[in-house]
Amino acid sequence: MVHYVDMLEQNPIGVMATKDGEKLRTRVFQYLFAKGKRIYFSTSSEKAVYAQMQRDPNVSFCTYPQDYSPILSISGKVNFVEDIALKARALEENPLVKSVYASPENPIFKILYIDIEEIETFSLAEGLKQYKLS
Repeated sequence: MVHYVDMLEQNPIGVMATKDGEKLRTRVFQYLFAKGKRIYFSTSSEKAVYAQMQRDPNVSFCTYPQDYSPILSISGKVNFVEDIALKARALEENPLVKSVYASPENPIFKILYIDIEEIETFSLAEGLKQYKLS
């Protein structure tokens, strides 16, 4: 099994893909932390991506190191949680997030996780590998 958490910690900035009606949209997201098969991110309830994820929770997140090997792609469903402890952790561990939202009580500050269904990795040395999580 791929050590996806190690890969995410080494390369926390990636691209999140969502659906906006029939169109696909991508934007840069920062991985925050993981618990089990859940990987956590944050966003604002005032952003279009928040509404897109609520309408269609199927997403994919992709990240990679500077040499593009391996590339990590994680797919699953988004769930939003209103857990003050998770929000506090996100702020404590991520100065950039704290600079934007300041407090775990900020009403527009949303924590979400991807409940991982599938992981894919690709490298020239090992090719494509797919892992299903149940």
